Amino acid sequence: MAYLSGERHQGQLFPQQIEDYVPENVPVRAYDAFVDALDLPALGLAWEPGKVGAPAYDPRTMLKLLVYGYSYGLRSSRKLERECHYNLSFIWLTGGLKPDHKTIAEFRRRHKKALTAVLKQCARVGLKLGLIAGNTLFVDGSKVRASAGIGKTWDTKRCKKQLAKLDERIRKILAECESTDACEKDNASLVRLQEDVAHEQALRAKVKAILEQIESQGSNSLNTTDADCARMQSRQGKHAGYNLQAVVDEQQGLIVSSDVVNDNNDRNQFAAQIEQAQETLGKPCETACADSGYSDVEELAKIDSQGVNVVVPTQYQNGKEELGPFHVSRFTYDHERDCFICPAGHLLQHASTERRRKRKNYRAVGSVCRSCPHFGVCTRSRHGRKVTRLFQADLREKLQRQYEQPDNQAIYRRRKERAELPFGHIKHNLKCTGFTLRGLDGVKAQASLLATCFNMTRMINLLGVAGLIAALAG
Repeated sequence: MAYLSGERHQGQLFPQQIEDYVPENVPVRAYDAFVDALDLPALGLAWEPGKVGAPAYDPRTMLKLLVYGYSYGLRSSRKLERECHYNLSFIWLTGGLKPDHKTIAEFRRRHKKALTAVLKQCARVGLKLGLIAGNTLFVDGSKVRASAGIGKTWDTKRCKKQLAKLDERIRKILAECESTDACEKDNASLVRLQEDVAHEQALRAKVKAILEQIESQGSNSLNTTDADCARMQSRQGKHAGYNLQAVVDEQQGLIVSSDVVNDNNDRNQFAAQIEQAQETLGKPCETACADSGYSDVEELAKIDSQGVNVVVPTQYQNGKEELGPFHVSRFTYDHERDCFICPAGHLLQHASTERRRKRKNYRAVGSVCRSCPHFGVCTRSRHGRKVTRLFQADLREKLQRQYEQPDNQAIYRRRKERAELPFGHIKHNLKCTGFTLRGLDGVKAQASLLATCFNMTRMINLLGVAGLIAALAG
């Protein structure tokens, strides 16, 4: 059987024009047309073709390089530099320009805010093309590692423990110095011991500065590599990272807005993310949906007050375990008497108010509970069963009933198909196992580019390369 083999020294006639390097119906042409359709001054990118001085790389070309590179998991400036030398699609995209990795990294560093705004224009392009309706929005979040190690995260407890160790270490070294000096032996070692003391004192000063910074900021911890990241708990364990938020439109699953926060949970994100998406769309949505991680009643109230249909279950509504017979949801609240009635018919009266936590506490009489046949199952407290009620409990009950409506149940089932898909694409297809930039401005810029890449992939799949280029040109 014959084999096909290549010949490296075979003479070939390459096209004389770079334009002929790539076919007409390839994705790189869609990315080129997309960036050409963006409003660079609105992004904040300087567009000064008549500027005097040494020539600079066209910002539109640099933006094309970043967006297209991110779409194929190439986020390193050195890898992007390499592609500009050897990859025909990159050579075509840049018109033969070959910026080095320092130029690429510097462009990305200097234009973080502009890169953050790219997704907003991308979403508005989708709105113009009819791919985003803006009627139903899904919010979801995912933890992404920071460009920092968990070992560089310090909290108050760790600082104080390390300071105590250093103080003890310094005390021992000084005691050894005094002992050596008294015996007048090994005088040369005093130099080494004094150097050890200076080293430990310098380290102590650094730890003390970290502790003072934590206390002055009022934060729980501080990472010395990336001060903006936080300790995150995910399925992979604890790590230094960020909480990536995305708002997705129901119609075609395109991302309307993205954000990055350093909160370890999603409880305080619902209103901010929906309002940011509505600002991008230029209109209020009809329905806003999220999972139970967003079920903070105060956050939901901000969107509910705008007349939006809020579909967010509570923790126990979304739980898989069956609620027991004496769960707090089994207790009936009497609005007129401001009290609860337990499943056994006993009264729980108002006992105290926690204004900071915005809730009331109700408790049954201890002797009544102790004489109840369900004592030990309902409660084991000798003071009687205690339940709490939020100040906005009426709104929570309304939203619970709203979530259980058949139409809203169908919307919530749709949430998984739309809201969770982008994170899978970003983490697996785009190979984003962690951010490569540091600081909130940097990671927000990267999140915007990654979300834009997801939208571009969706639009190409929906319209095709030629269809998307034609739509952008129109």
